[in-house]
Amino acid sequence: MTDLIEIKGVTHAYKTPNGPLPVLDNLTLSVPEGEFAAVVGPSGCGKSTLTRLVAGLMKPDTGEVWLHGERVKSPRKTVGMAFQNPVMLEWRTILQNVILPLEIVAPSMSQPDRKARAMELLQLVGLDGFQDKRPSELSGGMRQRASLCRAIVHKPDVLIMDEPFGALDAFTREDLWQTMHALRAKEPFTAVLITHDLRESVYLGDQVIVLSGRPATTQFVLDVDYPGGAGLRQLEGLYTPECAAMLATLREQIQIAQGRQPGPAVH
Repeated sequence: MTDLIEIKGVTHAYKTPNGPLPVLDNLTLSVPEGEFAAVVGPSGCGKSTLTRLVAGLMKPDTGEVWLHGERVKSPRKTVGMAFQNPVMLEWRTILQNVILPLEIVAPSMSQPDRKARAMELLQLVGLDGFQDKRPSELSGGMRQRASLCRAIVHKPDVLIMDEPFGALDAFTREDLWQTMHALRAKEPFTAVLITHDLRESVYLGDQVIVLSGRPATTQFVLDVDYPGGAGLRQLEGLYTPECAAMLATLREQIQIAQGRQPGPAVH
C-alpha cells in the first residue's frame, strides 16, 4: 500500500517565557492509504501537536510532513477533524451543522445535493429523524455521531480524531467504536486517532503507534491482528487471549515511555 501520510524527521518546540519547550524530536512515521492509525503515549507527549502538523495548522521547526505525495505547508481541505468536544453551532440544526464543511470546500455543490449527502451519513449513524433538532436537544453521544458525519461529509483523504470519545461513558463509547467501523465500511478513509484508551486503539486501529515521553519520537509500532479475520470487528474480540497479549504489550510500552519501567523500548 502507498503511504498517504508521511512524517519525516519532525522536530518541534513551543516558545515559552522560559525558553523553548521541546515537544517532538526527530519523529518519523507513516500511515498507508486506507489504514486506521491509533496514536497513544504519555499525557503531554505531543500527540495533539502531531495532528495539527498533519492538518497543516502549524509547521514543524525541522523535518517534513507529506500528504498524498505533497508536502504540507498550509491547512488542507482534504483533512477532516473531530475533537473530544463536538463544538456544534447551536443556531444551526444538526443537518445544517453537518452540511457546513460542504459550504466551505464545495461552494458550487447544490443545496439539494448537500442535503442528500448529509442525510446519507446521518442515516448511516442512526440520526435520521434528528436532523432538524438543535445540538442542545441531543445527548453527548448523538452530538458526537453528528460531529463524525460533519468531519467526513466532504469525503476527506484523512480523518483526524483527537480523543473524540474520551468524554463519553463506556457504553456510549463502545457503541461509537462500532459506528466508526460501519462508517469505514461504507465510506473508506485514512484515519489518525489520538487516544488514551488502549482498548480503543486495538479495536479501531490497523496499527497502534506508541510515542515516547516528551520530546516524543516513535517508540513502538504494533500491527494489530484483531481476532475474527476480515469484516466488521466484534467487541467480544477484546476479551480474547490475542487481544489481551496486544494490550499487555502496549501497556508495557506506555510504562517505558512514562519512565515507570526500566529497559529500552522495543522497536
